[in-house]
Amino acid sequence: MASPKEIGILPSNRKNKHGFTLMETVIAVMIFIIVSVGVYSVFTRLVRLSIISKQKIAATALANEQLEIIRNLTYSDIGIQAGIPVGLIPHTQTLTRDGIPFTLETTIRNIDDPFDGTINGDPNDLSPADYKLVEVKIDCNSCISFQPLTFTSFAAPKNLETTSSNGALFVHVIDSFGQPVQGASIHIENNDEFPAIAIDETSNSEGTLQIVDTPPGTENYEITVTKSGFSTHQTVSTEEHENPLKPHATVAEQTVTDISFSIDELSSLAISSVTPTCTPVPFIDFTLQGSKLIAEDPPIYKYQESLQTNASGLLSLANMEWDTYTPTPIEPTYALAGSLPVSPFTLSPNATQNVQLVLEPFTPNTLLITVEDSGTSLPLAESTVIITKEEESTTLVTGRGFLQQTSWEGGSGQEIFTDETKFFTSDGNVEINDPVGEITLLQTFGVYAESGEITSSTFDTGSASNFYQLSWEPQDQPTETGDNSLTYQLASNNDQLTWNFVGPDGTSGTYYTTADKNIHAGHNGDRYIRYNIFFSTENTNYTPNLAELAFTFTSACSPPGQVLFQGLSLDEYTITVDHAGYQTAIDSITLSQPENSHLIQLSPNE
Repeated sequence: MASPKEIGILPSNRKNKHGFTLMETVIAVMIFIIVSVGVYSVFTRLVRLSIISKQKIAATALANEQLEIIRNLTYSDIGIQAGIPVGLIPHTQTLTRDGIPFTLETTIRNIDDPFDGTINGDPNDLSPADYKLVEVKIDCNSCISFQPLTFTSFAAPKNLETTSSNGALFVHVIDSFGQPVQGASIHIENNDEFPAIAIDETSNSEGTLQIVDTPPGTENYEITVTKSGFSTHQTVSTEEHENPLKPHATVAEQTVTDISFSIDELSSLAISSVTPTCTPVPFIDFTLQGSKLIAEDPPIYKYQESLQTNASGLLSLANMEWDTYTPTPIEPTYALAGSLPVSPFTLSPNATQNVQLVLEPFTPNTLLITVEDSGTSLPLAESTVIITKEEESTTLVTGRGFLQQTSWEGGSGQEIFTDETKFFTSDGNVEINDPVGEITLLQTFGVYAESGEITSSTFDTGSASNFYQLSWEPQDQPTETGDNSLTYQLASNNDQLTWNFVGPDGTSGTYYTTADKNIHAGHNGDRYIRYNIFFSTENTNYTPNLAELAFTFTSACSPPGQVLFQGLSLDEYTITVDHAGYQTAIDSITLSQPENSHLIQLSPNE
């Protein structure tokens, strides 16, 4: 008979030896790590938010404390040390609260309230400093994610106003298009006052800084205006230059002195020295001179430098101010056969301009003749230039200069630009001959379309070309149409099949506007080119209009509209220039030096 243990009535003495597998252990560890990291992240975020909140509370308390200190001062003491109004408060100071160092920047301005009239207004306020605006800006460089805080308050005098013997200084800052520049840094000094005045402020949204109740003085307010990434414009002492164009500012009693400064974004130049076959010419010395003057009689130019290209015939110039520049080689073994674009050339704000100095071996004496359209100043290609001395004459033809279109009345459907009045296609929302010779948005029952588009025929430049600038007329459009109501894109190729329209940065998302007309270098080397014009208006009672569009280009390194005569004698020459569709020009020049230049402007036939 079997025992109870054998039949399973009693428990077995064998132990359960099962445990965690390796996979279970790994999963458990991973879960623990994930939970731990999550908890730690939440904890650190809470700590971070707590620190940020503490910093903001400390900054707010410190700023309010400073405002309370200022409010408790006597009214005459509420001002900036060495500022206007002058007072006891430092413009910048570093203070510590709860162990945290904060930087405080205090600005105090006199306010001319229009309630009782304004200075030089109607009525004329003879005491324009009605009250003071106090602004405290607090920042913390050592804090975590700290955003600067700004606090403002007002301070008013307790007594009645008295007539002021001071004036006012209004500084206006505009860009190259005459638009106000906000946030420009304005530094004003007057070292003839005691204590000396030193003001560092920024222009407001209207590009203006108004300093009311300014002590009078004759040409003793030195003003410098700039902005990060922008050019600098400043006044100049008559002791430094006898006849400055912008002398130090004068402030007269009970008078507003308005003074304007023009700054804009800096640009760059990429200059190369090459032969007519595009072979680099190394180490070419030349001068580069802008057209802006600091002083006159004698002229003192804002930019005038002696420069040299490198071993590859290249020179890059950064931080260049928008201006019109003239390069002049001073190399004894080479003569300037022309430049691309034609000298003098215009550098726009916030642009990169490629400039080629085309050089030929020098044979004295030389005469460089530039032929331009008298209306547009664009170089004229295929102009026949003849110079004559007694019975001797020499004839040369200028390189290509520009292609343009001034009429679209012939309509669409033309693929190759042969008929100068036709184009390739449009979206049907443009009017091509009302008024005559112009394109506008299509008008239906007195209302213009909101947008329209037109694509040109294919322009054939004749060979692989370099493209430089796009230009059009008119430049100004009705303000009611909005900003950039006329924009453009270009497409080029060598097969007449692939048309990818792009803007000034080489992408399809940008467009050429009045602010940037320099053609993207990605088009260089192509033979065929088209343009797209985009019309738009914010007010359908008004339309933008286009009367002329042109672009400059060169085939390889041939200077547009220029010819160089060499091996001449120092004598008098007669110059005759012919160009199809233009009146013949006849002029004369007496060569007086080894290198000479002359400009001929042609007028269209009447």
